[in-house]
Amino acid sequence: MTEHQQFLLFSLVKIACVIAVLMPMIAYAVVAERRISAFIQNRIGPNRVGPLGLLQPLADGVKFILKEDFTPDHVRKAYFWLAPAITMIPAFMTIAVIPFGSSLTAGGQKMVIADLNVGILYTFGIVSLGVYGIVLAGYASNSKYPFLGGIRSSSQMISYEIAMGMSVIPVFMLVGDLNLSSVVGYQAGGFHRWLILRAPLSFAIFMVAAFAETNRLPFDLPESEQELVGGYHTEYSSMKFALFFMGEYANMIAASAMMVTLFLGGWSLPMFGLDHPAASIGLGLVQIGVFLAKMLVLMVVFIWVRWMWPRFRYDQLMDLGWRRFIPLALANIFLYATVLWLKA
Repeated sequence: MTEHQQFLLFSLVKIACVIAVLMPMIAYAVVAERRISAFIQNRIGPNRVGPLGLLQPLADGVKFILKEDFTPDHVRKAYFWLAPAITMIPAFMTIAVIPFGSSLTAGGQKMVIADLNVGILYTFGIVSLGVYGIVLAGYASNSKYPFLGGIRSSSQMISYEIAMGMSVIPVFMLVGDLNLSSVVGYQAGGFHRWLILRAPLSFAIFMVAAFAETNRLPFDLPESEQELVGGYHTEYSSMKFALFFMGEYANMIAASAMMVTLFLGGWSLPMFGLDHPAASIGLGLVQIGVFLAKMLVLMVVFIWVRWMWPRFRYDQLMDLGWRRFIPLALANIFLYATVLWLKA
């Protein structure tokens, strides 16, 4: 087998493994959300299907598959069918460039599907495509509430993508590389090297923008049930609705994985030799476990915030994005540029 064939085979194995982990994570993120919200509200939550309710995702999946897939007569059918897929796919494509481990053997291939030198630019390019699915769903539904949800989503995404993009510029000024594996390598060697400590304002802006990007409370204005019934997915049912639902949680996983990579040391941990490329399969698997554990902590934060914070008014949302975060991100870039110039 040639080197090229080995690379192709190993890449296919990595893709299969990532999907095999990602799909159950999406399913059980829903269960975690329902159980955590139940705990916060002093109730029980799903606990009937399987031991401790662990088979609830299976029951939900069967329900969505068996429900009638109804397409209203008044919708623009081609766009109506296309929108859910456009919403789901970008989250999976984003995961492709995130390094979830070092390697499984000394000198082995990196635990990342596509180790791009411009990984962060690719990420922002792909993430920006997700809004097209939501806008297309609002337009194709040919109904006022979905249309309002689509308009809200487009303006919200534009506002917070600018702040999110500018928030990571100081990170790459410090690292000196756009490759996400290099960002993780820069943070190896101690907690003091983690970029959440070296660029805390960048982390804060990125995290708040991630809530807006994923349409999570307190920024779920495109689908706010009290105002817009369900927003952009009001007219959807069955598996088309399930794809929107899965897309939200897939985006939440992708955002958590990106924050772990950029600010929390990625797969590295400054103890037990976990901050260096793995020399054995066991150590490599432990580093993958470290990455997943950090990611799960951030996902719990996403869920906790949803059930503890009230929804922003739409004018507050836009004011925060354009008049607060964008100037703050610009000032942050100027500060780090000045500091690095003085050190040079």
